[in-house]
Amino acid sequence: MLFTLQDQLTSLGKRIKARRLALDLTQQAAAAKAGVAHRTWRRMEAEGRASIEDLVRAAIALRCDEGIVALFPEIAVSSMDELLAQQRQTAKPPRKRASGARP
Repeated sequence: MLFTLQDQLTSLGKRIKARRLALDLTQQAAAAKAGVAHRTWRRMEAEGRASIEDLVRAAIALRCDEGIVALFPEIAVSSMDELLAQQRQTAKPPRKRASGARP
């Protein structure tokens, strides 16, 4: 089932509110904990609209920031060549020895 942008935003706002209520926080307390304005928090819950920074702050305040990593997972490789290239990119460069000879 495909959702429109507005459906996604409305659903997100409802989930933020439900999570806040489950943690027994008022909007003002949640906003303060997240470090955002109360007005911003109200808008997040009512419309699902916020900056990325405010959304991350809300996720941290509501103890659900682990899910942020899952929003944009790394793409799986489709061939051995891609896997090897990916490993080369993430490999640490070899350490250089300090100048001078070892005894």
